[in-house]
Amino acid sequence: MSEIERESMEYDVVIVGAGPAGLSAAIRLKQLDPETEVVVLEKGSEVGAHILSGAVLDPCGLDALIPDWKDRGAPVNVPVTQDNFYILGEAGGVRVPNWPMPPLMNNHGNYIVSMANLCRWMAEQAEELGVEIFPGMACSEVVYGADGRVTGVVAGEFGRNPDGTPGPSYEPGMELHGKYVFLGEGVRGSLSKEVIAKFGLSDGREPQKYGLGMKEIWEIDPDKHREGTVTHTMGWPLGKNAGGGSFIYHLDNNQVYVGFVVHLNYENPHLYPYMEFQRFKHHPMVAELLEGGKRVAYGARAISEGGYQSMPKACFPGGALLGCSVGLVNVPRIKGNHNAMLSGKAAAEAAHAAIKEGRAGDELTAYDDALHNGPVGKDLKRVRNVKPLWSKMGLAASLGLGGLDMWVANLTGANILGTIAHGKSDAEATGKASDYPEIAYPKPDGKLSFDRLTNVSFSNTNHAEEQPCHLQLQDPSIPIDVNLPKYAEPAQRYCPAGVYEVVRDEDGSNPRFQINAQNCVHCKTCDIKDPSQNIRWVTPQGGEGPNYPNM
Repeated sequence: MSEIERESMEYDVVIVGAGPAGLSAAIRLKQLDPETEVVVLEKGSEVGAHILSGAVLDPCGLDALIPDWKDRGAPVNVPVTQDNFYILGEAGGVRVPNWPMPPLMNNHGNYIVSMANLCRWMAEQAEELGVEIFPGMACSEVVYGADGRVTGVVAGEFGRNPDGTPGPSYEPGMELHGKYVFLGEGVRGSLSKEVIAKFGLSDGREPQKYGLGMKEIWEIDPDKHREGTVTHTMGWPLGKNAGGGSFIYHLDNNQVYVGFVVHLNYENPHLYPYMEFQRFKHHPMVAELLEGGKRVAYGARAISEGGYQSMPKACFPGGALLGCSVGLVNVPRIKGNHNAMLSGKAAAEAAHAAIKEGRAGDELTAYDDALHNGPVGKDLKRVRNVKPLWSKMGLAASLGLGGLDMWVANLTGANILGTIAHGKSDAEATGKASDYPEIAYPKPDGKLSFDRLTNVSFSNTNHAEEQPCHLQLQDPSIPIDVNLPKYAEPAQRYCPAGVYEVVRDEDGSNPRFQINAQNCVHCKTCDIKDPSQNIRWVTPQGGEGPNYPNM
C-alpha cells in the first residue's frame, strides 16, 4: 500500500468500470437487496465516454437483468432487418448465403445499438436504485490487506508532476474499501492485469488473444440508408497478411457504423492496421455507400478474442473479474456485450449470497462456476475452435472446419474438434522485419480515408500534459536498440492514434522514440502487441482520454 495518507470510504461492493458488466453488477446487487452499499468508479469524464463497441446487441443479457427494458425507454430501437455476409476481393465480393450458417450466427431478434448510450441509460437505472456512480474517477492502485487479499482501490488521484512526484495541486485521492471488489475495466485493464498476475489466474489457461477494432460513424445519403441492415465482410484488403474483417451497421437517423477489426496475432510487423481500415473504405461496395456522406466520429479499442480456453479464473481473494476483463467475446458472432451483462449479474448474485452469509474478502467460486458452466460458458464453448483454426490454418479452414464444429456443437453440445490451443501470444507472433515485405499503402484522400491525427480529433481525446506519461517503458532503450532493427519498430504502425513515432535528425540520423501520450484513445494495443512487451499502459488522470458521444 502507498505511504500517502488518504481518506477512506467503506462499501459492500466496489465496482471499477461503468461498462455493461459493471453496471449490470451494480443493478443486480440493488435488485437483490436495496440496502447493499454499492459504488461504481468510472475513469471516463462521464458514463459512456470510453465505451466503444460495434454493436449488434443480443438482448438476452438485458432481458435477464431488466425484463421491462422496453417500457423503461432503453435506447434499443433498431432491430436487425437484414443480415449480409461477404467475402471480398479487391474489385468485388461474393455474398455467402445465410442458410449454411449455424443458428447462433443469425441476427434475427438482435438490435443495432450505441453501447455508450445504452450504458448511460443503465447508469440512470442504477442510480434510481441507489447506486453511487462517480465518473472522472480513475482507479490507479489496488489496495491489499495484510493477508494479501484485495480490499479496495485508490481512485481520484490528481496533480502528480511528470516525474511522478506530487505537484502543487496534488490530490491524493481516496481509498474505497469493499467486502468485494469487482474489476470491470474492459480489455487489458491495468488493475485486472496486475491481479491476474498476482494470483496466477491465467495459470493453465491458453494466452488471451486480441483484435484491434476501429470504428467510424458516418452520416450518409438518405437514399442509400437501409435502417436495420447488418453487413459483415472478410478477405480484402487483409488477405493472408492478417485475420479480421469489417462491419457496416445501418442505425437510425441516416447514420452508419463502419468498423474494421484486425486480429493482433499478425506476423508481418510492416502491417499497418489503421491504413488497412482506410483502404477498406475504397472498396467499390463501401465507397458507393459512403460517397457524399460525412464521417462524424472515430475511435478504437482492443477486443478480447481468446474465448473459452483463454478465460482466466474469474474470482480472486476479495473480488472478481467481469466482462472483457475475463474475455467473453463470441468471435464468430462478433458479440460480447450480452455476456458482459450476464457476467455482472452472476457476480452480483454470488456476492449477495456471500454477504448474506456474513462472508467478505474470500473467493467467489460460485461466480467462477456460474460463468464457466452457465449461459456464458455455453455460448463460448460452442465457438471455441473458430479463432485458433483461423490463426493456424486461415480463413477458409475457419469457415469450413470451424463452421462444421459449430454446427455439431449447436446440435449436440459437443465440439468434434475438442479444444484447439492458441499457442503464442500476439506479441510473440510478431516476426522479424527482414523476413517480411514492406506494404505500400495509398495516401488518404481526405474524403473516404483520413490520416490518423485528423481522425483522432474526431474522438474528442484530451490529456493534460503536466502529468506522468501513462504509457510506461520498462526499458527506454528497447524501442531504438531492439525493436527498430529487429521489427522496424511496429509501434509506429499498430497504434491507431499515432501515439508512437521514431523521429530523426534532418539527415536521417539519431533515431529517437517519441510518445505522444495526448493522442491515446485507451485502446491498449501497445500493451498487447509490443513484441518486447516493454510498454505498460496505466490509467491517466480521471476524466481524460476519448469522449465518445454515441459509440
